[in-house]
Amino acid sequence: MTQSPIAIIGLGLMGEVYAQRLLDAGFAVSGYDVDPARRARLAEIGGTPADTIGELAKPARAILLAVFNMAQVEDVIENHLLPALGEGSNKIVICMSTVDPDQVAALAARVTPRGIRYLDVPVSGTSDQVRRGDGVALIGGDASIADELAAEFDALFSRRFHVGKVGDGGRAKLAVNLILGLNRLALAEGLVFAERLGLDPAAFLEVAKGSASYSQVMETKGPKMVRGDFSPEGRVKQTLKDAHLMLDQGAAIGQPLLSLQIHVDTLEACVKAGESDLDNSAIIKEVRRRGVKP
Repeated sequence: MTQSPIAIIGLGLMGEVYAQRLLDAGFAVSGYDVDPARRARLAEIGGTPADTIGELAKPARAILLAVFNMAQVEDVIENHLLPALGEGSNKIVICMSTVDPDQVAALAARVTPRGIRYLDVPVSGTSDQVRRGDGVALIGGDASIADELAAEFDALFSRRFHVGKVGDGGRAKLAVNLILGLNRLALAEGLVFAERLGLDPAAFLEVAKGSASYSQVMETKGPKMVRGDFSPEGRVKQTLKDAHLMLDQGAAIGQPLLSLQIHVDTLEACVKAGESDLDNSAIIKEVRRRGVKP
């Protein structure tokens, strides 16, 4: 393994999981987060925290971004990484955040001439799935750059797909997440419906898993819904952020996303109820609330 570390900027749910998987595979990992507690957590699991983004940039073999939104991606790259690295660094930057794919493509066009080799690599899977090795990488960008990091991608993910140019990774992720989110909402509604028909929800979940209605969501989110365990693996607010990106993309191409709008309305109700930091399986709480007569 190379001794040059993989640097991770953003050490939240996903960022910490990426760090742990790379460390377990024998890679050196450095990391930065604005939250000192998250930097301390990286040290606990064997990584090397940095006090600034500039401190970890130059020594890194590649820099992985796991931040929340596009504004943070742009700020990290243009206001921190580029000044620290200088022009012509040839550094690989991997954006794993789910953000606006058109803005990602525009950012890559701005920074590539300045020496950043940019990959757009959002990930399909919850933090728990990625922790277990079941995450899927959706790669947009130069395939030869991705090939340089084949060992790192093998350590992080069970599967990866090269889907096209920069921005196409994000486009594929949004389409995947649209289907996933609707499956999650359908499962919540089905569980509440079965429960109010007098069926035991845990027993019914097993029936649903063995039926033609099966989806992977039943494995990842069904038990959380049944138990009322909403410890976050993918937060409501993040799911809502991604859903608004889907609506924006749909509007731009003239494609109505009718079922998605229902999903968005339900997620927004969860946020209003103070549930934005809960796991997105908490959507079942809003489904239940809508069934309660005044």
